[in-house]
Amino acid sequence: MDKYQNRQEAGRLLAEALKSYSDRKDAIVLALPRGGVPVAFEVAKALYLPLDVFIVRKLGAPYHEELAMGAIAMGGAQVLNEEVIRELNISQAAIDQVVFSEHQELQRREKVYREKRPPLNVTNKVVILVDDGIATGATMRVAVKALRLAKPTAIVIAVPVAEKSICDKMAMIADKVICPLKPSVFYAVGAHYEDFAQTTDEEVHELLAKA
Repeated sequence: MDKYQNRQEAGRLLAEALKSYSDRKDAIVLALPRGGVPVAFEVAKALYLPLDVFIVRKLGAPYHEELAMGAIAMGGAQVLNEEVIRELNISQAAIDQVVFSEHQELQRREKVYREKRPPLNVTNKVVILVDDGIATGATMRVAVKALRLAKPTAIVIAVPVAEKSICDKMAMIADKVICPLKPSVFYAVGAHYEDFAQTTDEEVHELLAKA
């Protein structure tokens, strides 16, 4: 198999690889929105685990927004890609401007997605951190960095697809990495889905409310 039909199918197949965590009282599923939420919903449903979001935002390089120069997460954690910053000669003022803008968006999403529900407590819990795939790993790295501050028992990164070298890098920061599909040729996460339509804020809100 080199492609998933959609995020729902990817989530169901990912849940199969996570069976050992089923119905554990000390485990929770956290999704990286927006694309990770439909995947994580299927995982949480299949494993009878609570679901929440952990919001991270990529810091797009000025004039090269698709290129990540870093990422920020809930709780104020931040990681920067010094190589990209150096190569593009990005000033501290430009970095600060992007961080400010993305922090505003992060707060907006938290309000929209969760409304008045408090975030799930991750202390002394096994956190299964789910996204629809990993490209550069910037957002996943900052999520793990932020979550470590809350002292979970373990962090399990679970994604349907990622390059093997990226999985190896993630294994250095997580306690475990689960990734069923590790293609030898990897262009983008969306290339490994038949349907990779953008997940909307409304869908995220609906799935979290349903969970």
